[in-house]
Amino acid sequence: MRVLLKKIYLSEPGLICCAGRNKDELYRSCITGNKSGMIIRKLAEGGNFPTGQIQCREIPPVELPVQSMAYTNACYTTDTRLIRIIDKALEQMRPTIEKAIAVYGHEKIGVCLGSCDNGSEGSLLGHREFFTGGSFPEDYRLYFQSASFPAEYIALKFGLKGPVFTVATACASGASAIMRGAELIRAGFCSAVIAGGADVVSETVLMGFHALEAVSNSPTNPLSKNRKGINLGEGAAFFLLDSDGSHLNGCSHPYGCVELLGAGESADAYHMTAPGPDGAGPAKAMKTAIMEAQITPSQIDYINLHGTGTDLNDKAEAFALRDVFGETIPHVSSTKPIMGHTLGAAGALETAVCWMVLKEQKGLPVHCWDGDWDEEFPSLPVVSLSGIEQHDRISICMTNSFAFGGCNVSLIIGSRT
Repeated sequence: MRVLLKKIYLSEPGLICCAGRNKDELYRSCITGNKSGMIIRKLAEGGNFPTGQIQCREIPPVELPVQSMAYTNACYTTDTRLIRIIDKALEQMRPTIEKAIAVYGHEKIGVCLGSCDNGSEGSLLGHREFFTGGSFPEDYRLYFQSASFPAEYIALKFGLKGPVFTVATACASGASAIMRGAELIRAGFCSAVIAGGADVVSETVLMGFHALEAVSNSPTNPLSKNRKGINLGEGAAFFLLDSDGSHLNGCSHPYGCVELLGAGESADAYHMTAPGPDGAGPAKAMKTAIMEAQITPSQIDYINLHGTGTDLNDKAEAFALRDVFGETIPHVSSTKPIMGHTLGAAGALETAVCWMVLKEQKGLPVHCWDGDWDEEFPSLPVVSLSGIEQHDRISICMTNSFAFGGCNVSLIIGSRT
């Protein structure tokens, strides 16, 4: 029995990361393999690590539209990198969001934000003054380091009165937020939702992953037998989700609207940080997304891998893909060597890359690695620098996000004519 779900359309994304200040720049970096945004960062505790950091000049401080007791112009709010990055991405979407407000009203538009490190910047600033001076600054509030603060900032920025959610499923957070936004619309709580993810490379996060021995001191090398770990990155990406593509999402485009065709989620809880070696959890998420999309695996043209370059993740994902697709796995690539692993933003940024693939039809993101395949797991048809033939139309893309604790999310988006 076919269950017909309300269609969910994805607007043009607003985004920023080290590989692009907008969707066009990011897509160009991905299809050319441009890794110039990755720079070396030195840890105070020792060690040099490639990271995908945004230049400060690209993210100036922002002005809040209103003042209240909870929101001030203190450096713990609008001067933090996280809020600056979020604001830079959202400004690209302002015309679309304002049109949605005019159509639906402020009360029927919600916010779903996925993020891992929401408040460490403000916390470190406030605590530094506490430890040196004996008290917190007068304008500091514990609220500024809460998980909900960045999402509520988005609602405040546009005067939205709908539901406001923060999703924290580690590195799957951005993809999870898109799923939750679609659910809010299908349940009738919202007519449209701003959904996506954002994260920064704070000192806390970099030192934490270093302590886990998960970061590489050389460029990340996904799928290679020489892989050594992740390169962290930062950024933000958002979509406006809605169930009416006729007036908000530029569907006059010859390839039609981009839809969220299917979404799958699993929680294998195999280990606190490691995925199960057989890839059963990721495979379940992919199979659920395919089932919801009501397509066959062979209809998927491209997969944006989670592809972190860690020993266990790459192996689990390769086995999961073989389980789901058999011998006919579509073209795959990881874009993390180009933008870094942006944690809670990764799922949304990589969905945005797939959105551009569908809209522009100018090529697939290339897989940047040394080409030295790990023979311990199934080989995958990675996209080389030569890409694919221009006449090969890409209609359906899948993007994978697999996180600590076994939080696995797969999204399938497509452009229908």
